[in-house]
Amino acid sequence: MLPMKKQNTLRLNCDLGEGVGNDAAIYPLIDQANIACGGHAGSEQTMEENIRLAKSHGVEIGAHPGYPDPENFGRISISMNSEALAQTVREQIGRLETIAHTHGLKLGYVKPHGALYNDMMRDESIFESIVRTVSQIDPRLELMILSSPRNETYETIATRYDIPLRYELFADRNYTAEGHLVPRTESYALLHNPVQIVERIRHYLDTGFLEAYNGIPLRLRGDSLCVHGDNPEAIAVIEALRDAL
Repeated sequence: MLPMKKQNTLRLNCDLGEGVGNDAAIYPLIDQANIACGGHAGSEQTMEENIRLAKSHGVEIGAHPGYPDPENFGRISISMNSEALAQTVREQIGRLETIAHTHGLKLGYVKPHGALYNDMMRDESIFESIVRTVSQIDPRLELMILSSPRNETYETIATRYDIPLRYELFADRNYTAEGHLVPRTESYALLHNPVQIVERIRHYLDTGFLEAYNGIPLRLRGDSLCVHGDNPEAIAVIEALRDAL
């Protein structure tokens, strides 16, 4: 098994292998890597590079499948029936899993990307399709989802397929009052200031509440904390959070 870094209250994860160019600088700072596997981004070469980096730095690896739409970086919803969605998710995870096995590593979890992630959290039928697909690929895999006030609903569905859930918080994204992520079409969706982000997460660690963009407190369970690799301030934010955690 992959050696793990020291356990924190929250583990740090990052979406990587997406062609941003900062992967090598980020790996020493994180615990979990969500590796793009050919849907919204990623190729065999980038997957290979990221698996090597993860192994070198003792970082747990997860598959990061998205809608098969690289032109829009997987950030636009695509209407797909459950069979077609299951097929593309299965193929993407399979590509990364094959490369990981050649390096003696196993995937620990699956975290959908972008619009697929958001659609999964808004539509229980899509959520169940993802859970069912993950269970068919490998029942030992876990599914990383957005922690929200509706955790129990998703837990009930996942339990039917014996798939454990990991609840994710976002350090660099604003939340709506309902616990969803503010759409990226809004100017205030992404947070950039490392000092403000660290203060926000420290407040969460002290109180268990993460504030929505309008100040409404959201009580959320957190297993893992995400910073997006394509955030222009990603490295500075991750460094600051690593020190704080």
